[in-house]
Amino acid sequence: MAKEMVKAIRVDEAGGPEVMKYVDVELGEPGPGEVLIRQHACGLNYIDVYFRMGYYPQPLPAGLGMEGAGVIEKVGAGVTHVKVGDRVAYAGRPTGAYAAARVMPADILVKLPDAISFETGAAMMLQGLTVAYLLTSTYKVQKGDTVLFHAIAGGVGLIACQWLKAIGATVIGTVGSKEKAELAKSYGCDHIILYREENFVKRVQEITGGKGVPVAYDSVGKDTFMQTLDCISPLGLAVSFGGASGSPPLLDLSILAGKGSLKVTRPTVSTYVLNRSLLEPMAAELFNMVQSGKVKIEINQKYRLADVAQAHTDLEGRKTTGSTILIP
Repeated sequence: MAKEMVKAIRVDEAGGPEVMKYVDVELGEPGPGEVLIRQHACGLNYIDVYFRMGYYPQPLPAGLGMEGAGVIEKVGAGVTHVKVGDRVAYAGRPTGAYAAARVMPADILVKLPDAISFETGAAMMLQGLTVAYLLTSTYKVQKGDTVLFHAIAGGVGLIACQWLKAIGATVIGTVGSKEKAELAKSYGCDHIILYREENFVKRVQEITGGKGVPVAYDSVGKDTFMQTLDCISPLGLAVSFGGASGSPPLLDLSILAGKGSLKVTRPTVSTYVLNRSLLEPMAAELFNMVQSGKVKIEINQKYRLADVAQAHTDLEGRKTTGSTILIP
């Protein structure tokens, strides 16, 4: 019997958007612990750019993409938490979500509630689970806390802004343009700083009456991280969870002492999704926030999977807001 061929994105070498090829790949059978999922939508995230560029190395040729949603068509031996016909969504490795269908490990899949569409599921898993661990595990944000969150108009930022407001926190957000400032404002961001035009350290100190914030979330990296440390109150926490402008500079730990016994952490979603005892409650919390309407997932860009190079170009050019999905 001839093997089924499906459309998928493959990269043979690291590089710019042009290295992504839209090709036919052979769809195998799921082995032990694996499933075959027919995907209705795939998510696009900045981490995909890191993999494409080789900043996060992986053996080549390889797939790209770390989140998707669809229906399970086949189940390998030993898979018990999902079955054929289940609507599912996922975020995490191995890469390869940019595909019409794929065989993949079942351990990162969660059942998608009927009330949440495949498109929303694909758009929110990586960003939504990231927000879930940032605000509940990395630092448990409490009602009344004032929080600094860089890139508040991005996909993670807009989810975080809504989640923080639902908790009852005050949100200080940074953005790179006036359009993004308007977007953040429409989501209820309390204080918006145009970080290219204003000194965000000075603004944070003004907003907090010189106290600083107990926690700051930084996914920008190189351009912001050292100044971010100057926004944090003594004994506070700096959370580095990405590097859109490049990796933060190497940190001399004695700097943390001089700035008030600060703490620094570099969490990653992979640690959480590979542990079902962490993944399941986080996913349940995310689904609850979305179904309750407290967090709305804005899919502001949709591209055909074949047009993935344009999607990456727009993402890197900071032209996207909210979430972006690819339709196989």
